Amino acid sequence: MLQTSRIALRARHDSDVPLLHAELHDDVATRSRADTRPWQPVPPGSPQSPFVVKPDDDRAACFSVVELPSGELAGEALLWGIDTHNRVAHLGLALRPGFRGRGLAADVVRVLCRYGFTVRGLNRLQIETLADNRPMIRAAAGAGFVAEGTLRRAAWVCGAFVDEVVLGLLAEDWTDEPGA
Repeated sequence: MLQTSRIALRARHDSDVPLLHAELHDDVATRSRADTRPWQPVPPGSPQSPFVVKPDDDRAACFSVVELPSGELAGEALLWGIDTHNRVAHLGLALRPGFRGRGLAADVVRVLCRYGFTVRGLNRLQIETLADNRPMIRAAAGAGFVAEGTLRRAAWVCGAFVDEVVLGLLAEDWTDEPGA
């Protein structure tokens, strides 16, 4: 298991899916800000739930985030769009509402970087997030990500176009030290 003193990333369990689906997918306003695809209703227990891990998908590494020491399911984390030829991937995470605002995202980003760079041998990790998503931008900056650009009015979110920020981190610039 990959972890810090506050969180652990572990394989997604089937028992995680209903809670993640209820708190992260069915919250339309939040999900619309976190996914570039339009929100659509998906029934509980459906194999189309975005939290169901697809077997044999080498382009994504999906984790459940567990808060330590309580062991409670705090959210999801993933590397997606993994390109083994160019050794790049995109990083994403979502925390359940009760776990937001505690600084856990910074730990999740650091652990995903450790996984991407040291386990998968990637050269570059990238985050795309809405320009007003200050918690994600802070968490990424704390792990060493740098803002590489703004995609003006690139995301359609609940009736309006909003800016996206692209942040990147190279393996050569990464350090596993918090805040370094």
